[in-house]
Amino acid sequence: MRYDLTDFEWSVIEPLLPKDRRGRKPGNNRRVLNGIFWVLRAGAPWRDLPKRYGPYTTAYNRFNRWRKAGIWDRLMDAVVKAHDGKVQMIDSSIVRVHQHASGVKKKKGGDRCVGRSRGGLTTKIHARVDAKGRPVRLMITPGEAHDVTCAEALLDGLDARAVVIADKGYDADRVRAHIRDQGAIPNIPNKSNRKKRFRWKKAIYRERNHVERFFNKLKQFRRIATRYDKLGATFFAFVQLASVRIWLRSIESTP
Repeated sequence: MRYDLTDFEWSVIEPLLPKDRRGRKPGNNRRVLNGIFWVLRAGAPWRDLPKRYGPYTTAYNRFNRWRKAGIWDRLMDAVVKAHDGKVQMIDSSIVRVHQHASGVKKKKGGDRCVGRSRGGLTTKIHARVDAKGRPVRLMITPGEAHDVTCAEALLDGLDARAVVIADKGYDADRVRAHIRDQGAIPNIPNKSNRKKRFRWKKAIYRERNHVERFFNKLKQFRRIATRYDKLGATFFAFVQLASVRIWLRSIESTP
């Protein structure tokens, strides 16, 4: 089917899925995962899951159980190991929060990562990608959060001599210092009001389009282009799954 896992994608994901207590793997994991990816790509409610994927409650419950067990984190960590550390780019993108995602009490929902910006409720996705536009690290915040608030966390673990490309929104002394402290090189344009000016190369800066392309690919998944999930952890899990899919498609298409 259109959104189903390819044999290659399944061969990467399957060994990372949990086994049951007796060491046997549930036989319908692939079907359930295909159902989860269908919801992610189509953006439809869980109840609308086609019958070929089995009961929607099975897909919904397994998605949440594996999220709480850290399986989606494990998948993301596994694919990121193949990233190219020579060039790194960071940026953020706003996602509109649907009315269905509102109304959860903070005490129950924890950190929902919902804020008010651009005339409505929004969530901001922060990403660091490699030279091929493949995500290396991800975070979400309320929509009104400034990009700099996540920059240092996104940029932890840089390779020495790596070039970090970012727009003027990241032109802050602490961000530049964090990059240099790791032996990496910032290539960030100066803000117009900056007194101490830094050199940067326009030719290298043009490569920043790769992080913008990543967000374009990410928002092809309708469950992400509009946020329907009430809990921030649930929405972030979908962001991770979409990123894993982008990674696997990139690897599979490489000659």
